[in-house]
Amino acid sequence: MPGSPGNGAVTRSTLRQQIADALRDEVLAGRLQPGQEFTVKEIAEQYGVSATPVREALVDLSAQGLLEADQHRGFRVHEYSVEDFRGMIEARNLIIEGMFLALDQDRQRFQNLEDPRIVAAVAGVRRRGEEAQRAATAGDLTVLIGYDLRFWRELSALFGNPYLADFLHRLRVQTWVCLVQHLRRLGELRGRLWSGHTELVDALYRRDTAAARAILSAYNDHCLALIEGPAAR
Repeated sequence: MPGSPGNGAVTRSTLRQQIADALRDEVLAGRLQPGQEFTVKEIAEQYGVSATPVREALVDLSAQGLLEADQHRGFRVHEYSVEDFRGMIEARNLIIEGMFLALDQDRQRFQNLEDPRIVAAVAGVRRRGEEAQRAATAGDLTVLIGYDLRFWRELSALFGNPYLADFLHRLRVQTWVCLVQHLRRLGELRGRLWSGHTELVDALYRRDTAAARAILSAYNDHCLALIEGPAAR
């Protein structure tokens, strides 16, 4: 029938993304450990699907730097060092600095406080930040990661460049995968995780990029201080 091949391709593409998202969440939750190996067949059997979308999902995650492909042994979870984390912070800062410069140069951005679209969008970002802060205070790393990723995705979308927002999201996912490998070694995380999300969005809403830069600098220093100890040990 006309259209059947297309529908099949869409279904497979959707399944591919679902598997990739599920495996990414497994890595972020620490259920797939750094260096852990698995095959396409094992994952296909685990999810009860065919090998093709699984292989495609694993290749996608490898391209994002979350997995490593081994021609003979399948795939393994990539293991990150503190130096990797430093490199990711540098890359992340370059992207965010570009966003801050755009905010400095565009005198109208975020300025029309009566625009209901801006008000609603900023309020939504702030709610994500509040949820992230609650999770950070409670030491719930899994919940924190989910809200933090949503917070940054929605915050970066306010700058109007979907390519920039998508690139930053991918980098933040990779950063969290790296960070979580070290944070899981710390045990109790209650009160030890960064929780300055609402301060950041409020600073940007005021167009105070100097304060926003200071908040992010403190954030980066905080994360490095947390993981350098466990990594060294």
